[in-house]
Amino acid sequence: MASESVTLFLLGTVIMMIMKILISFTKRKNYHFPPGPTPLPIIGNLHILDVDRQDLTFMELANKYGPFFTFHFGSTKAVVLVGYEANREALVSANYDFGNRAALPIADDFQMNHGVFFSNGELWKGTRRFTLSILRDLGMGKKPIESRIIEELQYLNAAIQSHNGKPFDKKVLYLGPPNITFGMLFGRRFDYDNPTFQKMITIMDDIVVNTGTPGAKYYSVFPILKCFLKEPGLVMHRINQLNEILKVLFKEAQEVKCADSFRTYAEAFLQKHERETVTDEKTKIFTEKNLLASAFDLMLGGTETTSTTIQWGILLMMKYPDIQRKVQNEIENVIGFERPPRWDDQKVLPYCLAVVHEVQRFANILQYLPHSTPTDIHFRGYTIPKGTTVIPLFSSVLNDETQWETPKRFNPNHFLDAEGNFLKNDAFYAFSKGRRVCAGESLARMEVFIFFIGLLQKFTFTSPPGVSREDLDLTPEVVFTMRTKSYKVCAIPRQ
Repeated sequence: MASESVTLFLLGTVIMMIMKILISFTKRKNYHFPPGPTPLPIIGNLHILDVDRQDLTFMELANKYGPFFTFHFGSTKAVVLVGYEANREALVSANYDFGNRAALPIADDFQMNHGVFFSNGELWKGTRRFTLSILRDLGMGKKPIESRIIEELQYLNAAIQSHNGKPFDKKVLYLGPPNITFGMLFGRRFDYDNPTFQKMITIMDDIVVNTGTPGAKYYSVFPILKCFLKEPGLVMHRINQLNEILKVLFKEAQEVKCADSFRTYAEAFLQKHERETVTDEKTKIFTEKNLLASAFDLMLGGTETTSTTIQWGILLMMKYPDIQRKVQNEIENVIGFERPPRWDDQKVLPYCLAVVHEVQRFANILQYLPHSTPTDIHFRGYTIPKGTTVIPLFSSVLNDETQWETPKRFNPNHFLDAEGNFLKNDAFYAFSKGRRVCAGESLARMEVFIFFIGLLQKFTFTSPPGVSREDLDLTPEVVFTMRTKSYKVCAIPRQ
């Protein structure tokens, strides 16, 4: 009897295992991915991918496979969304189906599902909700932040003026926006030569560069290569250095915080930390780890992307002096030379506003940030499993020939109607769309507008002696973002 029981038990176990395999196989067979290039063993489709300009590869493949196709990163299947219609349908109309952030090992190593950009689930929802609320309370998109931006503009103008019309490096143009973010985080501004300020922006620069190298991108496909690549270690080293600085600044914030009010993001976060009643460490939101991760995300969005956009704007004004003169003429005729620009001036400076938007469209700072599917989804006749990486290709929307008259050319008329009034375009995806739209979009818009208009109000930007307009290279330098190549510029005072 005992042997029969054992036999029956083993037979039952085998049958259950076979059933699980069959069920799993059946489920897999029900998934129906869109077409795409045939993958090779191990490497998938990497042999046809331009690692730096992945967007160009994907847009070329869309010509053959359509705007929604499958691409294999090694053994991992991803789906790519190309063009305005596909991205609008996915990110806006079906925003929940495509609303998770996909794995990005080079960032996940240090963010570990914390912060605003690279997290998911309840922690992401709680952190984003808190962040948006506090940034609004601190004046994001309102008068208090506008005053800080205008004040910082004067410091940036003074730094440029100190070069007395002689060539200076584009890095000077990077210095203004970080202080706006640091002010919201820590409640203070830093002189541009302050060692702590310099160290923070240098560290951020190194992180942006090292997370965008081919090595980092291959690591994101093959995490097993971690021990053989330098980038993961370099990034973690710089993150640890940055966190040590942030801990000191947050400790200072904790020492001066009030019980019932806050002046900075750090103070508000620390107040929440003291009042949080959740005991499960896995579900806590207001932890030191999440504060550091959220601060990094805000610094990345508030320094790198905004400052890089301004650098693109000045380069484009050097390249197209006729456009620069039209911007300056409108500034001179409407607000003059004396008072600084304000956010409300966008209503009376339509050409300037069009140029700012066209800078953002043309610069195309981010090719994409990977999403993933939170559940099994149905999209355009296909069935995609939970956890599939999704690539919403922002580059393809900002260069969609069905939406832009001359997508490959810098053309402010993309944002102007026949009467010269500013014209919105729904294909303007500079800040993404849907659930993952940039949390600091309203702050970034205000910063870029005021800094850009304020710089052109005071200076005319030209290339250095011996460098012609034709010599100015608009080919981007691809790191984590799409930066301008290194350049020097002369700023000639207009008064």
